[in-house]
Amino acid sequence: MSLKLEQHFHNWVSKFVPIAFRANKELTLDPLPGDAGFRRYFRINSQPNLIAVNSPPNKENNQSFVSISLALQAGNVRTPKIYAIDFKNGFMLLEDLGEQLLQPLLNHNTVDNFYEKAESLLIDMQAVSADTSVFPEYDRQSLEQELSLFKIWFVNQLLGSELKSTDEDMLKEIYGVLTENALCQPQGIVHRDFHSRNIMLMKSKELALIDYQDAVIGPITYDLVSLLKDCYIGWPREMVISRALNFKQRLQAKMIIEHVDDQAFIRWFDLMGLQRHIKVLGIFSRLALRDNKPDYLKDLPLVVEYVMDVSNRYSDTLTFSNWFKKTIYQKFLSQNLFS
Repeated sequence: MSLKLEQHFHNWVSKFVPIAFRANKELTLDPLPGDAGFRRYFRINSQPNLIAVNSPPNKENNQSFVSISLALQAGNVRTPKIYAIDFKNGFMLLEDLGEQLLQPLLNHNTVDNFYEKAESLLIDMQAVSADTSVFPEYDRQSLEQELSLFKIWFVNQLLGSELKSTDEDMLKEIYGVLTENALCQPQGIVHRDFHSRNIMLMKSKELALIDYQDAVIGPITYDLVSLLKDCYIGWPREMVISRALNFKQRLQAKMIIEHVDDQAFIRWFDLMGLQRHIKVLGIFSRLALRDNKPDYLKDLPLVVEYVMDVSNRYSDTLTFSNWFKKTIYQKFLSQNLFS
């Protein structure tokens, strides 16, 4: 941010902080660490605190963020309130939800309670009207484009491996299986990163969502996978499947989906997870290599384990599973990328 723009930003914040939030002292903006593209966040010493956001309009879709925020809030999904916005310059004033992310609070004693609350939050979100003027569709092209990141960034760039033509054909086949699995499911509002680092525990003990600006209309199991097969913390499969089936019952009771048998739902869930985790291998590799965020490499082993586990469970993914274990996994281990 240039000095001139920074001064303009500070002046705008000073002007638009609501009178009720002002203390008898000069307002200050303390920068916050973030991992959200080109947006920069600042905590304002108002009472209570607010968050000032500089979100360059040529880099970020601020109109979409506001539209999605309002749609979620209308559906009683807890997200930061918006107090002021300047679309031309990309300035925003948001409610400060605090600093307590869900992830560090999770352990074997707390997980059931917190996940029950998180699943309730997810059900509220999936009950929001799937308005295509607000939420883009998570269509075939989007799904396939995301899967392509695996080859480009994980296989080629991170591992330094090239694929044979037979490998390319195999990947095309598995991508087709995963894409069809996503498209055949009931569709609803999908956060796309509904995991423990994007859920906050407020002082009121209420859970709230952040980083939802990329929400779409997509597969009903996508966010459930993000939560229960979190890329940053793993749980026993027995617990994961039990919670997934309990969630299915809650969806049916709320009439968000029609009846589906347990085996079919778990197949949706597992293959949706395989799609997500193959994609994440590409995304985490890109973050490390292109965006100079090497800490994401530490999270690759858990994602790799998810990929191997699910691909080994279903007959139509076994060719991919065998190739992944014999070729990719061995190369991954030999490079010791996560130490």
